[in-house]
Order: sequence, then structure tokens, then C-alpha cells
Amino acid sequence: MYSRLGGEDWFVALVARFYGEVAGDPVLRPLYPEDLTASKAHMAGFLIQYWGGPTAYSEERGHPRLRMRHAPFAIGPAERDSWLKAMTAAVLSGGLDPDDEGAFLTYFDMAATAMINQAP
Repeated sequence: MYSRLGGEDWFVALVARFYGEVAGDPVLRPLYPEDLTASKAHMAGFLIQYWGGPTAYSEERGHPRLRMRHAPFAIGPAERDSWLKAMTAAVLSGGLDPDDEGAFLTYFDMAATAMINQAP
């Protein structure tokens, strides 16, 4: 997928669109630091690696351990739904063909659900 989409630039743009959504979301914004620079870099690096690009993320940060990295944050169904809504908007505006779009949306739905650590 990484190569098919033209490499790093597509993923960096996806992350920028996602954080544009986060900035205005009253449920999500409080979960993030004021300066989103590091958050954007981490997410882009992870997604690049996950979707077949260079492994710089793991070389710099170790194994992704997504649940562990998100454990300090209270993530319930509302946070999951807001996160997925923001990411869905970012994916849908990415100019993907329907099969690739579907692959991203399926992955992000699964990943968002896996991060839930609070009961409803």
C-alpha cells in the first residue's frame, strides 16, 4: 500500500487531515497535548511502517504496542467513535480507489475498537 500510494507524502497528508479534524472535536482535543507536532510524527511514522514503508518508527520508538501506549488515556465508546469519525473523514478525502479506501477504513475501525479501555 505504501508504494502504491506514492510513499510518505500520502500518509503525512492523511495525518494532517486527521489532526485537522481532531483540532475541532470537543471529545478528542482534550486527549492530545497542546502542541501536536510529536503526535503527528508518531502517527505518520507508525502508519507508514504498518502499510509497508520504512521501519523508522520501530527503530526510533520500539515495538508499536498501541494498547500500552494508549493505556494512560481514558478511551470509551465516545472517544472511539469520535476518533473513527475523524479518521474516516481523513481517509475519505484522500482520493483512494474504493478497495484501498475500504482497507483503510476496516483497519481503522478495528484499531479504534481495540483501544477502548473504559466501560460505557
